[in-house]
Amino acid sequence: MFGDYEAQRHWQEITFNLPVKQWYFNSSDNNLQYWGLDYPPLTAYHSLLCAYVAKFINADWIALHTSRGYESQAHKLFMRSTVLIADLLIYIPAVVLYCCCLKEISTKKKIANVLCILLYPGLILIDYGHFQYNSVSLGFALWGVLGVSCDWDLLGSLAFCLAINYKQMELYHSLPFFCFLLGKCFKKGLKGKGFVLLVKLACTVVASFILCWLPFFTEREQTLQVLRRLFPVDRGLFEDKVANIWCSFNVLLKIKDILPRHIQLIMSFCFTFLSLLPACIKLTLQPSSKGFKFTLVSCALSFFLFSFQVHEKSILLVSLPVCLVLSDIPFMSTWFLLVSTFSMLPLLLKDELLMPSVVTTMAFFIACVTFFSIFEKTSEEELQLKSFSISVRKYLPCFTFLSRIIQYLFLISVITMVLLTLMTVTLDPPQKLPDLFSVLVCFVSCLNFLFFLVYFNIIIMWDSQNGRNQKKIS
Repeated sequence: MFGDYEAQRHWQEITFNLPVKQWYFNSSDNNLQYWGLDYPPLTAYHSLLCAYVAKFINADWIALHTSRGYESQAHKLFMRSTVLIADLLIYIPAVVLYCCCLKEISTKKKIANVLCILLYPGLILIDYGHFQYNSVSLGFALWGVLGVSCDWDLLGSLAFCLAINYKQMELYHSLPFFCFLLGKCFKKGLKGKGFVLLVKLACTVVASFILCWLPFFTEREQTLQVLRRLFPVDRGLFEDKVANIWCSFNVLLKIKDILPRHIQLIMSFCFTFLSLLPACIKLTLQPSSKGFKFTLVSCALSFFLFSFQVHEKSILLVSLPVCLVLSDIPFMSTWFLLVSTFSMLPLLLKDELLMPSVVTTMAFFIACVTFFSIFEKTSEEELQLKSFSISVRKYLPCFTFLSRIIQYLFLISVITMVLLTLMTVTLDPPQKLPDLFSVLVCFVSCLNFLFFLVYFNIIIMWDSQNGRNQKKIS
């Protein structure tokens, strides 16, 4: 149905021509099977705003019914301009300010950090090529990270609420925000300042949601219909070829066909909850900005690997917090961001984005190698694995080869990704296995992500200095 480019255009058509009460309901003018609106109210308001501009330039772009499948160079330019404007207003300022606030690094390194984050190929290719507005929700989330990290807790909470109300997938980041702020309240004391902060945060969250959802609170059925559209459990455990556990395991055992839907839901919830629980408990008991950033990575990756109804583009929700720790662990962050882009290869090839993918990936990789000297940052200390290695060496004194193992794994990972990309582009899959290369891409990416999940949790659980370092900074 013309892809996500048409979805975004169609939402402008619907929000402009129909009253608010009909945006999420099926009707003769709004066929929900044809790219029905399935994002929260802020996305709908953004679509309406873009529609007013589109109407001013060319009314044919958003004409009800007759504009379906519309495509022209002028319209493509307009749509990509709206992505760029959103970047300039929300995402890029957040990235720049975040990098400026980084402590204990030079101005040159801060500029390098900004450049590398903005060059991340996954977000560029999906937002400008495949066509979406992920940078809006990610930008709001980054403003939220900035807010709570700098003790502007109410502003940070407001920004993150805007992120969730733009894309519901921002729930991937919700538990670290909740645990970090709750930990702050505990630290201040729930019988004093901590309780006051908790009440203020609760009021901020409730007020922001009420304001965003106000037009849909007029009737109970309105609210329920929006929620049904946001969480469509009927679509199943996963869609397309996504590099998570369920899609990879489905090759061996057809989980979607064997297990009832409610069992799939319970199973995915249990795996997700158990995989993120240790990091969240640690963050609540020892709240720190560093622990918060790493827990954002760990929780988002747990959601991506184990949760229900995951899309391949959801890896961007893990990539954002990984970008935030680029200056802390440049080698591992660069590696992860390369794998995250590779994991979307089937989608990018479907959109004929092979050349842009190669160019942006090479530009990003060269920038990271040049500015961060990533191949020189592979010692146990640089990988933040020294505490873990010391703990292991108490029982295995010969355990001195961890950094070498990680370097070899990186080499194997990169060679595998390059070979699979070449095979996918140049070879035809067997007739009996038409999805062979796509499945291999997902499986290899999933193995990489499982390794990263273990790695980030090791950093979190063995970082006993978090609390003490935070006191020193304070």
